[in-house]
Amino acid sequence: MQNPDKLIEAPPGPGSRMNPPMRSLLGWNRDCDCVMQSTLGTDLKLSVQSLAFRAALTVLTVDKSSKAYLPFSLSLLIPPWFPSKSFPINGQTDASSFGCLTCSLQLQLQLQLQPRSMAAASSKAITDFFQPNPGPPKRQKLSSPPDHQHQPLSSLTTQQKNRMELNKSLAKSKRNLKICSQKILSQSKVEGSGYVKLEELLVEETWLEALPGELQKLYATNLCKFVEKEISNGSVPIYPPQHLIFNAFNSTPFHRVKAVIIGQDPYHGPGQAMGLSFSVPEGVKVPSSLVNIFKELKQDLGCSIPSHGNLEKWAVQGVLLLNTVLTVRKQQANSHAKKGWEQFTDAIIKIISQKKEGVVFLLWGNSAQEKSRFIDQTKHHILKAAHPSGLSANKGFFGCRHFSRTNQLLVPKGIPPIDWQL
Repeated sequence: MQNPDKLIEAPPGPGSRMNPPMRSLLGWNRDCDCVMQSTLGTDLKLSVQSLAFRAALTVLTVDKSSKAYLPFSLSLLIPPWFPSKSFPINGQTDASSFGCLTCSLQLQLQLQLQPRSMAAASSKAITDFFQPNPGPPKRQKLSSPPDHQHQPLSSLTTQQKNRMELNKSLAKSKRNLKICSQKILSQSKVEGSGYVKLEELLVEETWLEALPGELQKLYATNLCKFVEKEISNGSVPIYPPQHLIFNAFNSTPFHRVKAVIIGQDPYHGPGQAMGLSFSVPEGVKVPSSLVNIFKELKQDLGCSIPSHGNLEKWAVQGVLLLNTVLTVRKQQANSHAKKGWEQFTDAIIKIISQKKEGVVFLLWGNSAQEKSRFIDQTKHHILKAAHPSGLSANKGFFGCRHFSRTNQLLVPKGIPPIDWQL
């Protein structure tokens, strides 16, 4: 027979023993279908009634000085030849006292961040609930702090609530993108063209409610016909792809808009445009204007410069990344200017100004600053600077500190600040 003292397996360090000054709350999990706990200081007796039985014991100890709960996991393997007997497990017993048993004992320590209530502990002995189970053993997981999703909303921190809202917005953005993609795919299967009318690609309900009938106005119907002809012609690619033309609106619901960054027309290089001003998909070289934006972010807030130029994280937080023109021909800048897009995006700025309050407009360059005439400055904030392009960034964009100033304007109004770090 092996020396029982050699069979105790415990990691080195303070977690390998239960300190005698600590009392324990002992719980027993079996096949995840029952949990028994004793009151503090109660001597427990585990009756081994099965010749081949694997049990998992969880001991929670409370250090009275720190008021912190420390969960221990005890994995107890009863050899098949072990006779039926009872043995005491006392909360003040040192781990080495188990050495008298011919068994394998594993002890692990993990800090429990949130104290558990003692009121729920039962005073029943563990033998009252013991039932042998000859089935295959199930691996037991260490207890972990409850996820915030299982906490009452009132008990969540502001940071947790903001993270939940961000995740919801991101999920809705993905859903809207999927709807647009499916519409194009379905149209391609039915008619072979793959073209979907523009008004069918603005799927975010909050914008449809804010702009009732805008896309049915005469200028908008003419714009739709022009874009349809450009895409259907196929001789020159049109950017961004159809499902991303209204990406700024489908990613940033109207009710969540708290800042607006106005660009010009989309990037006209292959794979660059994604329907968000200044943004490019991951894997695409970051344009010089966006490089300069990241440099200012680092200087302003200490943000590290990301390896990509995808600004989707800003969009789902409520930053409307709005180009004044939403489509362009490949390698032909401003090729879709003065076709109706400017009137549409002007209507967007006007409706934000009319129906919302406290929005921060970041106007970089003369073209964007012309839009200030549509903004009620008694209700909203306007931040002006030079355009971040390589030609003008040194003429007033660097050092503008628009990112920290935006948050300084939002927070006093009770609006969550924007996390600019990508």
